[in-house]
Amino acid sequence: MTTDKYWENFIEENPDYKDKAYEAWQFGEDPDTLAELVVQGTKTLTCSSLREYQVENEPLPEVGDVSIILDAADQPKCVIENMKVYTMKFSDVDADIAYKEGEGDRTLAYWRKSHLEFFEWLYEKLGHEFSESEEIVVEEFRVIYK
Repeated sequence: MTTDKYWENFIEENPDYKDKAYEAWQFGEDPDTLAELVVQGTKTLTCSSLREYQVENEPLPEVGDVSIILDAADQPKCVIENMKVYTMKFSDVDADIAYKEGEGDRTLAYWRKSHLEFFEWLYEKLGHEFSESEEIVVEEFRVIYK
């Protein structure tokens, strides 16, 4: 199904969103697994690099933003809405955030290892060196359609 058709189906059931802008995107290196975690309600949070938004001159996500989550084949899996958006230092991430991100065994140790690897790779690509004092953007969301 196309993203446009998926959005039309969503609007039929949720007309209050008809004038709302949306984006369609995939999660990370394993879009199928991560999209499924969102659909199941296991993944309710995602983290990204504040510096990447700044380098790319992209606006930060906001509360109320709506997105269609795609799988690896660009097929829509669900619609999410941001409930909370905030920034914090990488080093300040706690077990609650790691658990809500829903990946691996959901522990802080797993989160730190996987995200440290990702952010080091990303910052190298951006021409910067990553440190744990870097700010990240945290988005807490809920599934509003699947």
